Amino acid sequence: MRRRGIGRAGRPGLVGTAATTAVVVGTATAVSGKVAQGQQAKAAKTAATPTAEPPVPAPATSQSDPLIEQLTQLAELKNQGILTEEEFAAKKAQILGI
Repeated sequence: MRRRGIGRAGRPGLVGTAATTAVVVGTATAVSGKVAQGQQAKAAKTAATPTAEPPVPAPATSQSDPLIEQLTQLAELKNQGILTEEEFAAKKAQILGI
């Protein structure tokens, strides 16, 4: 008597091969889905976590010089990565009249 799905010489037939393939594909899909969920969760956590330190407020002075205020704002923009070193140097030279 032949077992269902088993062909000659103990090898799986067409139905057995299809069943095995379905199991393998189902397992691979489940694993890849779980991996994708983990990666999305990690990316969301990383995006929600600030990587830059908050800017340190400048000490308050009784008389504020507009030139110093401009240079302080310029330095903050550079520290935040908004300005490159070259842009910072050019604007600083312009403010100082160099």
